[in-house]
Amino acid sequence: MIGLPSLHTLDQAQAVRIWLAVEKTDMRCGFDRLAERVQTVIGENPLSGHLFVFRSRRGDRLKILVWDRDGFVLWYKRLEDGVFKLPRVEEGARRVELRASELAMVLDGIDMTKLKRVPRYRRAERIKKANHEKEKLAV
Repeated sequence: MIGLPSLHTLDQAQAVRIWLAVEKTDMRCGFDRLAERVQTVIGENPLSGHLFVFRSRRGDRLKILVWDRDGFVLWYKRLEDGVFKLPRVEEGARRVELRASELAMVLDGIDMTKLKRVPRYRRAERIKKANHEKEKLAV
């Protein structure tokens, strides 16, 4: 059985990023259409090795697309009851970067809208990079 990388593995690998497409996605999309959405909606290279998360219209299904050395891996989860509670997003945002811990909470059924992140120290270069990405999205 092929599974997602462990939370510990993702936390240790700073090169792996997790992107959530904010707009709802047709869950009939397969590898190729999701890879196309990675480029058009998220604005990233689908072959980068990053994880790309897509949510269904009803919110009860998630698909995660990732490139794994020689091909795409598609992970799909359907809830029998309830919906995935995703983090709050800014008005007009098309994508949100998640931490591995945030993705784990979403998959475990924790309501991300009720969580509040307390201020923490962040290195200046990471803040500049985040602000630069926000500026690119605003243009």
